[in-house]
Amino acid sequence: MLLKVKPALESEEPIRAMDLTEDEARALRGFTFLSQKPILHCLNLAEKDIARGTDLAGSFGLQAIAQRPASRLGWVSAVIEAEVAQLEGPEQAAFLADLGLTEPAIRRVLEDCYAVLGLISFFTVGEDEVRAWSIPRGTRAQDAAGAIHSDIARGFIRAEVVGYDDLLAADGSMATARERGRLRLEGKDYPVQDGEICHFRFNVGK
Repeated sequence: MLLKVKPALESEEPIRAMDLTEDEARALRGFTFLSQKPILHCLNLAEKDIARGTDLAGSFGLQAIAQRPASRLGWVSAVIEAEVAQLEGPEQAAFLADLGLTEPAIRRVLEDCYAVLGLISFFTVGEDEVRAWSIPRGTRAQDAAGAIHSDIARGFIRAEVVGYDDLLAADGSMATARERGRLRLEGKDYPVQDGEICHFRFNVGK
């Protein structure tokens, strides 16, 4: 694999732009080559330019960068974020609304990071806590269960799955979601979707 990528690297082509199979890419990961890692280009916009953030590539002539493999464009406004960080609750929401923004930049940057890394999150919900688990997009339910504990994956039986909006409409109650027919039973090969709430049934024999 090193001999295969050497000519491209010598011609200044990054590994992220090479047409590698998953097995080939995996073979190279142990070397932690910088050019194999995806890139998030995050622009720092002046307050007067934040309206142009909806079309970064077109507004700033960055189409070529936006089209690079394993790359993504994002933006923040450091001046605005410094002020947002000093506000909380309704004051923060009102300040953002005045600027035509719906959320602090950190949330958008995290979404961009997840997108360029090919990650999603699913949730587990208990009586005393809610946890988010990060997994690669397209992960099977059994493998997603393994993100929590290997025993759950090993003894996987079924996944009880409900969408975030459906659970919210059921007042956050899994029982209510089940009564309304919004709770689904999925098998081990089901690809877990971003934002879903999952409860894994499993049985680990002695």
